[in-house]
Amino acid sequence: AAMAARVSVLPSRRCLFDEPVQIRVAGLRPLQAVTLRASLLDESGELFQAHALYRAGSGGELDLGRSPALGGSYLGVEPMGLLWALQSKTPHKRLAKRNVLTPFCVDLEVYEGHGDMSHLLGKCTHERWFLGEGVKRISVREGRLRATLFLPPGPGPFPGLIDLYGSGGGLIEYRASLLASRGFVTLALAYMSFEDIPAMPEFLELSYFEEAVNFLRMQQQVKDMGIGVLGLSKGGDLALSMATFLPGIKAAVSISGSCFNSFIPLKGDGFTLPVHPYDLGRMKISDESGLVDFSDVLDDHTDPATWNCRIPVEKSLAKFLFLSGLDDMNWKSDLYCQDAVQRLQQHGREVEFYSYSGAGHLLEPPYLPLCKVSIHRVLGMLVHWGGQWREHARAQEDAWCRIQAFFWRHL
Repeated sequence: AAMAARVSVLPSRRCLFDEPVQIRVAGLRPLQAVTLRASLLDESGELFQAHALYRAGSGGELDLGRSPALGGSYLGVEPMGLLWALQSKTPHKRLAKRNVLTPFCVDLEVYEGHGDMSHLLGKCTHERWFLGEGVKRISVREGRLRATLFLPPGPGPFPGLIDLYGSGGGLIEYRASLLASRGFVTLALAYMSFEDIPAMPEFLELSYFEEAVNFLRMQQQVKDMGIGVLGLSKGGDLALSMATFLPGIKAAVSISGSCFNSFIPLKGDGFTLPVHPYDLGRMKISDESGLVDFSDVLDDHTDPATWNCRIPVEKSLAKFLFLSGLDDMNWKSDLYCQDAVQRLQQHGREVEFYSYSGAGHLLEPPYLPLCKVSIHRVLGMLVHWGGQWREHARAQEDAWCRIQAFFWRHL
């Protein structure tokens, strides 16, 4: 049957995941009440959905960039609300892309009225990709390296980046593939819980990360003027350690990280950076949900007894960018960032620092929905990451722009 309404996604139904789009509906009755719903099936078959109530304009049209949502998953004018408000049907699932060679397909549907969603008026499928046109994905198993290299199209030379995720481990590619789509040669690097790398290594070796730096610098398309590194959470302190102890790193971004070595000792050349003291006895587990709050497990970072675990970033010649959410419920990342920034500033080093109110621990590329709670892959516990939906979405958009601008400026 012919659909009553036409749903369109502009400028195109296909785009990169980090791009905003305009969602419009035409062919409605003047001032008609409708419900818009977005549905996305992830690779494990998990359904994520968001919906919002709208009223058509006097010409029977609807533009999400102009019309306010009157209820549902969010309120007000939110052009990308149907994406950032996606929530899993099963509680506590995190939306993450495993295979970056395929898109996420989002079904956008318009239903009659603000009630039962039984009468479908129109729909379209919107493809959101993680790999830009012509970007190459190359699996890297050289020496000890467990990584994936992403090359933008063309001879370059391009700035080179190493991308590190957190202590959940694995080889996470979707941020690296998006950065490559934006013109960076990017190496997504696994360092725990992947293939032959144990879930909880006894220690991490600086020489492993040095191998990654050398591998990246040898790539023909990489600019010969030093590389950048970015990391989230545990990856954040590793990024700082690399910028401090390894030559050739010009710029480092720490997202929700710390300026001390966390959870696993780091073995360097003739030294070991011990673990910042912590006590799991201080974690709080809520009885009904089994939700774990880790925010108090670490010893006080201002206590000099913990300072042998500090990363001496002030000795680094790299430029630094720190990003943190003020609603991080996993650990006190904002406090730890401020500590690092103060130390760098005292030593006259160049540093940028942004903290976002209402943003949680997992600051991801834009339009990936907030994950407040999920199972930590290595610990096997339900962890509270924090964040408020709208504020977190705004923070992700802003942080993504800042990260790219920072690397373009310094690389």
